Parts: sequence; structure tokens; C-alpha cells
Amino acid sequence: MQKSSWLTATVVAGALAITGCSQSISDYKQLTPALELDRFFLGSGRAYGVMHDWRGQQSVRFVADLCGEWQQGQGDLYEVFYFSDGRVEQRHWQLTQGADGEVRGTAGDVVGEATGQLAGNSLYWQYVLRIPYDGDTLDVTVKDWLHLVDEKNLINRTTLHKYGFKVAELTLSIQQLDANADCSALKQQVAEIAAG
Repeated sequence: MQKSSWLTATVVAGALAITGCSQSISDYKQLTPALELDRFFLGSGRAYGVMHDWRGQQSVRFVADLCGEWQQGQGDLYEVFYFSDGRVEQRHWQLTQGADGEVRGTAGDVVGEATGQLAGNSLYWQYVLRIPYDGDTLDVTVKDWLHLVDEKNLINRTTLHKYGFKVAELTLSIQQLDANADCSALKQQVAEIAAG
């Protein structure tokens, strides 16, 4: 009887521990400094990232140049990625940040709309990304956590899922370089890459 009770207690404790591992954006609402996209992604920035495949093995690295422009909660974020395998890719996010912390965004390789929520120093958002794959394209669900470390530095942890299974994980750091930078040059580079 005692052995059975001990086993039951262990199973219940394990289930509670697993449940407790699930994070919610509201867990971060008291943390500072507060992440505001129209302040952090304003002007020029630089990102450094590493992608790991489903086995946890490093698959590709990249450096990215970023530049953002904002007006009344509406923003354009331009990104150019330089991958370790020689690829150069671009993304142009069109973002909306609501007064309640709701975030919405669209981009050329995003299917539909990205949606998320800001709280404290963090943003969680999710979207479907269409990526090149084996001569065709593949749609993957992206779950994105961004955590502001200080006013100029942010850590981004991303998982990519297909059919409910994690297929890759991305970790990157982003630094704001100059909030007053002009985005014209990067905007032009993004347009040229998009045009092929």
C-alpha cells in the first residue's frame, strides 16, 4: 500500500513538473526593461544566429543586418541574412504594435499573418513560414520567443514545427546599433534581393 502511494505521488509530481515547464507570456509581465518593438527595432541593428536540426546538430549559421522605421505603431523592418552556406536572403516585415501589446505582422515568406503578445521584457508570437526545400517549398510553424536583456540587446529563441513535431531550433542575439540610422540603403538591398 505504501509502495503504491509512493508511486502515485511520484507520477503526480512528475506530471505537475512537466505542466509547470510550460511558459506563458504573462510570466514575464513584471520583467524590465520593457520590450517595445518600435523602440528596439528602430534604426539599424545586427543579428547573429545558429540553426540546429531536429537532432540538435548545428546546421547553419548566419549574420543579419536589420533596419526599422516606425510611425504611430506601424513599422517596417528590413532584414538581410548572410548564411554560412553562401546564401543571402531578405525579409521585409510590416508590423503593427497595439497599445495593449498585441503584435501583428506580414512578410513575403509568411503565410497569412503573424500574431503575438508583448509582456514585460518579452514577446511571444507565432506564424507559418514558407521556406525553400528540396527544389520546392515547405510550410513550417514558427514559435518565436524574444527576450530583451538590456536596452540594446535581445535574445531570440525560435522553434520550427511540422505536423506538430519540432524540426529545427534557432538561437540568435540581436543588437540595436543606431536608433537614428537611415534605412534607405538596406531597404534598397532588400528590394534588389527580392527582385532576384
